[in-house]
Amino acid sequence: MAIFTGMNVAASGMTAERLRTDVIAQNIANANTTRTAEGGPYTRKNVVLTEKVSHNYSFGTILNQTIGGVTNGVKATAITKDTDTDYNLVYDPSHPDADEYGYVLYPNVNIVTEMTDLIDASRSYEANATAFEASKNIASRGLGLMEG
Repeated sequence: MAIFTGMNVAASGMTAERLRTDVIAQNIANANTTRTAEGGPYTRKNVVLTEKVSHNYSFGTILNQTIGGVTNGVKATAITKDTDTDYNLVYDPSHPDADEYGYVLYPNVNIVTEMTDLIDASRSYEANATAFEASKNIASRGLGLMEG
């Protein structure tokens, strides 16, 4: 039903932002992990989000929805490793993972970046929660009008 579309879109946004928050927390927790099961330091992860597309419609229907600003929400399509950011090379000859020159390769996690992303994900989650609540109130009032 169309009455639940706004709630579904907001709920998909909240789910996506929750996943982003979990991945950011994992990045922060592993900011000093120099050895993983795969070998080498931990590599920062990112969540890739895309628009949910319904495959039940024709091209024309989807085009008209896109032009009209109608959306189906958002979904996480992948969790990728950040290969663009360099690892941190730190001189620490006493570290067990130090190379023959005394350097240790630390993860490419920047706490400031992670905290900024965390604030962004938190604000996006709050915005989606507010939109969900507004959609719920509109639906409730509409149903109330039908009663009276």
